Amino acid sequence: MQMKTKVEIARSRFGDGGGKYSTRSVQAIFKRALAKSGVRKQATVHTLRHSFATHLLESGTDLRYIQELLGHTSSKTTEIYTHVSQKSLGNITSPLDLAIHLPDRQAGHTKEK
Repeated sequence: MQMKTKVEIARSRFGDGGGKYSTRSVQAIFKRALAKSGVRKQATVHTLRHSFATHLLESGTDLRYIQELLGHTSSKTTEIYTHVSQKSLGNITSPLDLAIHLPDRQAGHTKEK
């Protein structure tokens, strides 16, 4: 009797590993996962996708990588899809602020002796 590998088990349980799921299948899987998680807030697959993109953006992932992951052909689509959060705006530091707070030697100045 031959033992199945983890990959073979996953393929038999979740599909062939190379094919695409139908929209309805993804929605059903997400709905079951949401119910199992105990999350009571209304959420959809689109909510998950949007949250994923937003978290990537907030953690500093380049917009071009997010575009690729989401499968957008136009960067404009990604720019519209991912919103700029207030959290991200609050973390922006002006280069001028950085220059003011740098020690003299780091700002390009040398002290004469």
